Amino acid sequence: MNQSVTKALKLLSLFSEEKREISLQEIYEMTGMPKATAYRLLSSLEEGGFLRKIKKSEHDIRYRLGLKLLELGNLVSEDLELRQAAFDHMKALCKDINEVVHLSVCEGEEAIYIEKVESNQAIRLYTRVGKRMPLFAGSGPKLLLAFLPKMRQKEIISRMKFEEFAPHTITNEKKLYQELETIRQQGFAESLGEQDPDTVGFSFPIRDFSGEVVGALGVTGPSMRFSDGRRSEILEKTQKAAQAISEDLGFRGYL
Repeated sequence: MNQSVTKALKLLSLFSEEKREISLQEIYEMTGMPKATAYRLLSSLEEGGFLRKIKKSEHDIRYRLGLKLLELGNLVSEDLELRQAAFDHMKALCKDINEVVHLSVCEGEEAIYIEKVESNQAIRLYTRVGKRMPLFAGSGPKLLLAFLPKMRQKEIISRMKFEEFAPHTITNEKKLYQELETIRQQGFAESLGEQDPDTVGFSFPIRDFSGEVVGALGVTGPSMRFSDGRRSEILEKTQKAAQAISEDLGFRGYL
């Protein structure tokens, strides 16, 4: 790890329930770090919103943890709550339909897969927790993009660098906007060979108590296992699972 990053993380780790404010002198005494180095790191952390400077007097300047850490902590907390609420429903859905079930959220301008339950099928798709995808490829990413506020959606699309992952990946803005409108109207997203060839994926929104879409519950498998009759069954059962997860998060409407 970069030495400056390591030292900055060491400074942040000095704060605790008992020690909410720290001065430059205290940092020197606790770490032995040269004051010039500590001051430079403190200034960078303050500029990034990770620390706040408290000037009590000309000679008494202290630092407290900044609101940026609260913002990041809330994101982690929300993801953990979502995973906890979703996991049992995901296991039940996977057992019922015997296809991989995954959970994704929007992080920045990408989708990230934060949970997965694997099927016992002989032919499986490669997915992993922590995998990131652009918001134009796959049912989960597209669904998350479709339900973002319109201004945020436009900002992200304007910066997109389209890449063809598979034969049916969407590679232009016009088609993407059309797809997003379809997703909003029908209430779910479908992917046919967008991330991997010969694959099918469906995703439904997960909403929190306020009605905001906080995640996408998805089912993915080889297209040969998704006949018309089975497609209808999987859509119905995935929607019910997404509804149940949403209700566990406090949502009281219908998807």
